[in-house]
Formats: sequence, structure tokens, C-alpha cells
Amino acid sequence: MTEEDFKNGQVLLIDKPLEWTSFQAVNKLRWHIKQRFKIKKIKVGHAGTLDPLASGLLIICTGKQTKEIHTYQGQEKEYTGTFTVGATTPSYDLETEIDETYSTEHITEELLKETTKQFIGEIQQKPPIFSAIKKDGKRLYELARKGETTEIKARTVTITEFEITNINFPKVDFRVVCSKGTYIRSLAFDFGKALNSGAHLSTLRRTKIGDFSVDDATSIEGFIESLGEGS
Repeated sequence: MTEEDFKNGQVLLIDKPLEWTSFQAVNKLRWHIKQRFKIKKIKVGHAGTLDPLASGLLIICTGKQTKEIHTYQGQEKEYTGTFTVGATTPSYDLETEIDETYSTEHITEELLKETTKQFIGEIQQKPPIFSAIKKDGKRLYELARKGETTEIKARTVTITEFEITNINFPKVDFRVVCSKGTYIRSLAFDFGKALNSGAHLSTLRRTKIGDFSVDDATSIEGFIESLGEGS
């Protein structure tokens, strides 16, 4: 691809690695594009944040294509991952330590699969307190890390598919297809409550955004290599 290609607009499918923020991925690609073509400025942005503890599909747009980011953000998404049943954490995932443990003796494979049905369709979901949503100009995770509590309003999200794909108790693998704005961490927490127990998200991978699949994505290193000499 040429400098003009990137300026006119590209849609890049990147397989974001664990522990990278979406912002870091965007910065890395922008820096290498600028270095490769010796340009001072180019617009680069992502279409939907992926948490550092999640891997998978990140759509990154360049140049004029950044104007279309909102269209990709609104598309349905597919995730796979693992819930750990019997324990909760304040962040609903592995960012924070386990704060409570619960009985799991009553949980069967049948109960796990039956409980998924409660979450199909339009549901009310509260985002995690450890999230990037802003309240009074501050991100919720900033307040949460200071130990401040705040009331979070529930929002309507849509889950079209939710299936249990493997059980190796207390680890439960799943696949979810959901609307924009769905927090899989909150789904883990609510799923645990619906089981009369507790649960948190221990792995997460975004596999699809609309018709785009992570199977067609490249690694950050692969993209850098594709830029060729001078990168």
C-alpha cells in the first residue's frame, strides 16, 4: 500500500494482543505509517475499544475512512471467552482480586445451559464500575480505583446468541453475539447471580464485528512487516 492509499482511507483488521490497550495499537500503527512514508500527520482511529485483558478483532481506520468509524462501532459483535464460576471481583474480570466466593455445588451443566436463555433478547445491563464511561467528566474506573462509589444506570442491550461451548468447572467457556454497548464483564457478573452463585470473566476474545472476522486479521507485527522497508 502507498501513502495515498492510507490517506484516502484503509480499513485494517488487527488481532489485538493481550495487555495492549486499543489506544496503544492505534498509536503503534500510526507511528509506523508516518515513519514508512516520512509524513508528519495522518488520521488513524479504532472502531470500538477492546479492554487490555481482551484479545481479538480491532478495526483500525486510516485517513478519510476514519469518518466511517461510527458505522463499524454500531455493528453486532461476537465474543468467545471463559467465565470462572463461584467467585466475583470488583471489576468483574481479572483486573482486580477476588472479593467474594460462593457455593457452586448446585450448579449442573443443565442449569448453566438453561440460565443462558434468561439473557437472550433485549436485557437491562449495568456497565461495570471499572469502565471507561464518563460521569461528571471523570471516567468510572478513575473513581473506582480511588474507592469512590457511584450509581450507574442500567442500559438496554441486545444479546442474539449466548451459548455454553465447554465446561471444565469452575471454568465455563461461552460464545456471545451482542449489540453495541454490551459489557461481557457485566454479563459474567449477572450470569453468576442468575445461577445463585457468582462469576467473573477470566478470558475474552472478540471474534467478529459485523461481517469482519478475526480470522482475516493480521497481528500488529504482521502489519508492520507488510509496510516494508523503512518501517
